[in-house]
Amino acid sequence: VWAFGFTSPTIDTFVSYNNRHSCIEYILLKFACKNNSKKAVTQIMDHKTSTITALNELGRFLSQFSTESTKKNDSVRFNDLFFDGFLHQIKVSKEHNGWFSTSNMMFAIESWAKLLQTEPLTNWVSNYTFESASPKKVAIIMAGNIPLVGFHDFLCALICNHKIIIKQSSNDKHLLPFLVLYLTKVAPELKDKVSFLEQKLEGFDAVIATGSNNTARYFEYYFKDKPSIIRKNRNSLAILTGEESKEDLMQLSNDIFQYYGLGCRSVSKLLVPKDYNFDAFFEAMYHWHPIINGAKYANNYDYNKAVYLMSEFKMLENGFLMIKEDPSYASPIATLFYEHYETLESLSTKLNDDADKIQCIVSNNLSAHHLPFGSTQTPQLEDYADGVDTVEFLLKI
Repeated sequence: VWAFGFTSPTIDTFVSYNNRHSCIEYILLKFACKNNSKKAVTQIMDHKTSTITALNELGRFLSQFSTESTKKNDSVRFNDLFFDGFLHQIKVSKEHNGWFSTSNMMFAIESWAKLLQTEPLTNWVSNYTFESASPKKVAIIMAGNIPLVGFHDFLCALICNHKIIIKQSSNDKHLLPFLVLYLTKVAPELKDKVSFLEQKLEGFDAVIATGSNNTARYFEYYFKDKPSIIRKNRNSLAILTGEESKEDLMQLSNDIFQYYGLGCRSVSKLLVPKDYNFDAFFEAMYHWHPIINGAKYANNYDYNKAVYLMSEFKMLENGFLMIKEDPSYASPIATLFYEHYETLESLSTKLNDDADKIQCIVSNNLSAHHLPFGSTQTPQLEDYADGVDTVEFLLKI
């Protein structure tokens, strides 16, 4: 009681749960709580509850920024200090990384605003037991392919009450530090929980590292003596049967083009039956044609198209997207690979064999494990990269 500052209601709950085996102990605990010195121990909320409260405030802050509009809400805490500053960070991020368009950043921000609310956060953490976990130092090496791509790892470590050492990608280094600054303003007790590091990682107990297949080899060697989650390249697929509606295919277009196709949840390959007709597919893709106005996307489109033409590869294209038959899962920017399948049964066997290369699969309810069209870019809190439960890992270290 004296060491941890348990409050009287906390003791009531604890003793009730344990059937109040000792009435004398109960009375002593109550007495100690009521007489705790304010100087020695202050009443504090449970870390999980207080963190959810702070994250909900962050969600309210982020809800002012969306793909439709940016509108200041005067009821958001500390808005005068942070609203204009965050707009500036969005602007700086766009200038620093040409792939971080305003629309893509706003999409990521809006997605997190919907998740950082009390109800989804509470439902998420209710699946875990936090009482036995002990705070450790967790290093997180983040990718930078899409905006705030490492936020989920940060969130998992924060809710588990670990000290977090973050090494960001140079491609995405402006948004997260600002959001952490907002969090620590809302909840000052979190200030010493998070640090950002530029130099070599040292003094950590566990690590979560995301990179390519190449960098993963170095991560595995360097972190071989530490508990770790090391993520490699993965791609996402769509299985089509030819029976999809126009709405299905339009939803699929979001899975393909959002973030310019740079995310591991971006659909990079189509699996189609023999003699599949792509006319309906191209028609449904067309509403994304303004994507070609992005200079970096257009440069990649022109370059890859030139390579395919010079190499005399067969392909289909519509002015902003090329599709090419290829057995690989990872396709270049502005390109989708496709492959024919004989039967859904044989396809299922192939995909099971290649499971370590696949992040997610979308289809029209062909499997309970598949996602619906249009949902790959809006993962929920319980959707963990590579299917590895990050919170469970962090609670066991």
